[in-house]
Amino acid sequence: MPQKIIETPYPLIDADPHATRVVRYMRTSDYATWAAATAAFPSALYFWEMADPTNVRMKSAYRLGGFMGFIGGFLLAYQQSSVRFWGWSENKREQEMDLQELRQRAQEGKTLYGESHQPEWVQGSAHRNSGFSQLKFSAFPMFNFVNHRHHGTDPSKYKADSEDASN
Repeated sequence: MPQKIIETPYPLIDADPHATRVVRYMRTSDYATWAAATAAFPSALYFWEMADPTNVRMKSAYRLGGFMGFIGGFLLAYQQSSVRFWGWSENKREQEMDLQELRQRAQEGKTLYGESHQPEWVQGSAHRNSGFSQLKFSAFPMFNFVNHRHHGTDPSKYKADSEDASN
């Protein structure tokens, strides 16, 4: 089945980035979003309790709220980072990091997106399940933990540029 081409305002870096790459490419603003969400949930519980007191010990509720805010903040920051990989928002920094990282892997003779010891059909299935899954975090959080070759970009741009740079 041919890959669907989506027109984006910025260049596509990776249509299905590995989870470790998404976290490594997070910006300070993503971490700030994560921290704000972590603090917002128990803060909302605190102010809600101030507005309508229940006279119940809230320590456990605040802890649970902090945990839920931490998880929700991570998912939001992960989604923001993924959107830049897809080219849906400004991604100049990620383009440069990607070009540098994958050029170096190409020069070293390594596969661009990592080795996988899984059969091709498992890699394809993992790609079909995790592609654009960041848009469905509210229903079912799913991350790409499989190295595969389905990324929606032309891998020759890293090899050609690295060969031109060495000549």
